[in-house]
Amino acid sequence: MIILKTVFFITTFTSYLRNIQAFILHSPNSCFDRSIINTSRNALSSDLSMTKPKSGDIVCITYDLEPIGDFVPIPLFDDGKVSFVLDGGNYLPALHKVLPALSIGESIEIDDADAGWGERRDDLIVKVPIASSGIKKEDIKVGMGLYLANGMECIIKDIEEDTFTIDANPPLAGATYKAKITLDDVEEGPSEAKYLYNPKEVIDESKYEIMTIALGCFWGGELEYMRVPGVVGTAVGYTQGQKDNPTYKEVCSGTTGHTEAIQVIFDPDVVSYDRLVSIGLERLGESRNLLNQVENDRGTQYRHGVYYHNDKQKEVAEDVISPYGKRCVTECLETMKFYKAEDHHQQYLLKGGQNAKKNAKETIRCYG
Repeated sequence: MIILKTVFFITTFTSYLRNIQAFILHSPNSCFDRSIINTSRNALSSDLSMTKPKSGDIVCITYDLEPIGDFVPIPLFDDGKVSFVLDGGNYLPALHKVLPALSIGESIEIDDADAGWGERRDDLIVKVPIASSGIKKEDIKVGMGLYLANGMECIIKDIEEDTFTIDANPPLAGATYKAKITLDDVEEGPSEAKYLYNPKEVIDESKYEIMTIALGCFWGGELEYMRVPGVVGTAVGYTQGQKDNPTYKEVCSGTTGHTEAIQVIFDPDVVSYDRLVSIGLERLGESRNLLNQVENDRGTQYRHGVYYHNDKQKEVAEDVISPYGKRCVTECLETMKFYKAEDHHQQYLLKGGQNAKKNAKETIRCYG
């Protein structure tokens, strides 16, 4: 992918960056089994049936989707029974809107569920002067993908004598589904304390845990974890830095001290912290031995590390890292505040058409 240098039209997309919503679709394996709920909870079944989910809860639903119009769904996600974090940046945006109104066991049908890419917008189609683009005219081709200076992707749609036209709409913008959704269960999500560092494990109402890890460019690492059974939520962002609420541009400058990171919410009954850290170290490959670099991405913002939330996680992370020997420079530190990246970075590769099904094996492509 070519990085488009011109910045004069970037502000055209500011509202777009705020409005894109992300989604993750999860497999039946991540749903909790109602048959093993303990006796005391069974005694409260009538009360539970009235439970409505709130933001941050882990919801388990059964759903089916029917495409509307010419939209042909690409099988990039699991269907049937799935679980995810409500309002956690996951799944079809329409689900986050309707689920808070449902009690356990209730169903709803939606006739025009946004497939996750939003409406097609004319203001995201822009003519760019070739002279100010930083690209030679002979290198410009219709259908070529470009990354803007803010990390956003677009496609060249047309070329004229002195200009070319780019389209920053997602490929499936405007696509909708007809959906039938049943709320099967609701569980507490992790408390705020679990997102911070505490020497001892935080005991709260939720069994779900948090992992924070940096593996270079966060797009590919996030998709890797989205495919893992037991992972119910992911987010990409910035951590281990000094500036509050940094932007992508600021982090890329290398001046804030942050590294691009992935935060994972997971069910330890399905997947262990040990396994999740191991997946990250395996993904790094020989980049484990490179300081402030993963493959061709260089800079302190691409340093790799495991950022533990308690001392038990620290011990596990150190045990995973140590067999790689002294050449391995993956840092292992207390987690600092994690700032979510801009909306269009969340679940970026799924929105670009790569498979996020549980246990998917296709090669993850970070750039094109």
